[in-house]
Amino acid sequence: MNQDWEDRVTAAWASFDDYPQERAHEFRALIDALVAELPDDSPLGPFERACAWDSTGHSDKAVPLYREALARGLTGYKGRRARIQLSSSLRNVGQPEEGVKLLTPELDGPSDELDDAVRAALALCLSSLGRDREGLALVLGALAPHLPRYQRSMANYARAMVDTEA
Repeated sequence: MNQDWEDRVTAAWASFDDYPQERAHEFRALIDALVAELPDDSPLGPFERACAWDSTGHSDKAVPLYREALARGLTGYKGRRARIQLSSSLRNVGQPEEGVKLLTPELDGPSDELDDAVRAALALCLSSLGRDREGLALVLGALAPHLPRYQRSMANYARAMVDTEA
């Protein structure tokens, strides 16, 4: 879509906190109006609608929309966001194993500012499966580079938590 549409979507999301839970339907209507401007086969439509449902507490309604966006070819940054958010929603609806399958390949994908979000969402899915140690290792590994000191130690501890040969 064009930059004007993207700017209006960004502005809508910037206003999200203006919609308390009892007005969540109004926020979703705002997103739906923007989505209505898109071509019918655009992957952005189901993605934005999924985000709106998800952000207003309806992971169950978001899951099929995220899947549709990805099936329609949502790629790049928003595609990665969709996989992160879908995995989180899958966890929320009791399907964390699917979230793990979806996000694990992202660990080896191209690096960007979403790397830590990938690890955080994956850690939550792992924890839901009783794999807390692996989840904690991911979170420590994501946190380590942001620490003012002890980066190397924390990264080593994270690796040691899951190193089966240690």
